[in-house]
Amino acid sequence: MTLYDRLVEASADDWRAYVEHPFVEMMAAGTLPEAAFRHYLVQDYLFLIQFARAYALAAYKGRTMEEMRYGLDGLRAILDGEMALHVKYCAGWGLTPADLQAADEDMPTTAYTRFVLDWGVRGDLLDLHVALAPCMIGYAVIARRLAAVPGALAGSNPYAPWITEYAGDGYQQLAASTVAHLDALSGGAVGEARFRQLAGIFAQASRLETAFWQMGLDRA
Repeated sequence: MTLYDRLVEASADDWRAYVEHPFVEMMAAGTLPEAAFRHYLVQDYLFLIQFARAYALAAYKGRTMEEMRYGLDGLRAILDGEMALHVKYCAGWGLTPADLQAADEDMPTTAYTRFVLDWGVRGDLLDLHVALAPCMIGYAVIARRLAAVPGALAGSNPYAPWITEYAGDGYQQLAASTVAHLDALSGGAVGEARFRQLAGIFAQASRLETAFWQMGLDRA
């Protein structure tokens, strides 16, 4: 059992509430109100700016060249890859990257990103990557499941591109590397007290992910 598997098992209710939230179920069905997705996507762009900083911090805190490169690769994946999807979507609404950067952060965005950065500053590298894990792995889990829903990838579903992006090989491999990296950082063994601490970080990050989905629905 990987460290990720253990964390999910210990946070089962919080994890399920996140990966099976009505927001994502409505995406698969194509029934999510556009206003909900638009608010989510703008906030997620701001979210990714802070997550890019978290990966820059991970590179700084790396103890080996391999760990430093892992942080750098995550930073590049966000800045040069994932954010491009947001820009493409938002261009259809007439929003430019400058518009996105100038948007105000909603409170769930601030709460989640500062939680991650706080653990990155005061904790060690494993604390930081456990705080990042629900986002990095959870999107792959969600999209892989949604992609199997009949009609979810149909051209008539406006959210099919989002599902396709995160269900694709590139992101699935990124998620798998995150799972492996957690094991590498933990050295394959975590004591009971340390695991409880990590499980608390993982559970709170999962709850903050749930609040992020709910933010979109509440705005709609």
